Amino acid sequence: MIKVSVIGAKGRMGGNVVNAVNQADDTELALALDAGDDLTQVNPDNTDVAVEFTVPSVALDNVLALIGQGVDVVVGTTGWTDEKLDQVRKALAEAPRADQAVFIAPNFAISAVLADYFAGLAAKYFESAEVVELHHPNKVDAPSGTAIHTAHTIADARRATGLGPMPDATETDGGSRGQVVDGVHVHAVRLRGLNAHEEVLLGNAGEQLTIRADSFDRGSFMPGVLLAVRNVSAHPGLTIGLDKFLDL
Repeated sequence: MIKVSVIGAKGRMGGNVVNAVNQADDTELALALDAGDDLTQVNPDNTDVAVEFTVPSVALDNVLALIGQGVDVVVGTTGWTDEKLDQVRKALAEAPRADQAVFIAPNFAISAVLADYFAGLAAKYFESAEVVELHHPNKVDAPSGTAIHTAHTIADARRATGLGPMPDATETDGGSRGQVVDGVHVHAVRLRGLNAHEEVLLGNAGEQLTIRADSFDRGSFMPGVLLAVRNVSAHPGLTIGLDKFLDL
């Protein structure tokens, strides 16, 4: 049995993780902690993997603390920058265990991971590409970590093929063209009634390809979370993206 502690256990995602861990045949809940609880309770004696689902403002400190405690970590909180990731890598290099592991997922939904993968395959064949992410209005970051990751996936594919900048004659937009991430325009929608959705729009003269992923319920993320819990310890260091654990 994999002993799992959940950080952010009283949150919407954290509560779902607690239920998923309790229901799975190969995992058991060690600790369920939330804001104000002492993370030093989490240690290798009671925890194999800690799952961190909180908010971007505290996620880095939580992950660094858990690394210092000597446990492997699966992170679902978004808002990671290159600077924050470098701090995680530095902490892992100085971790109590040489084989310690941290896994960070922009998205745990299998549909979203595959949409990102398909976007990377398609991007080199299209002159234009943009990303639209749509979420509930309680989400605190925009654009989403998933959308940012997809934009980088598209940009990497375009660079590898030698494609230049995308055509765009816009001179003034007042911000309506969205945020430019690695040369890719990313648009964020916040709307009551939505959960988590992403569209990748790719276009050539006379044709368009749309890749869309929809997560209608937070339960859709749980198979991905459990996949990460089962695999993280076999991948020492920092791993980013659930695609690393899929047969793609």
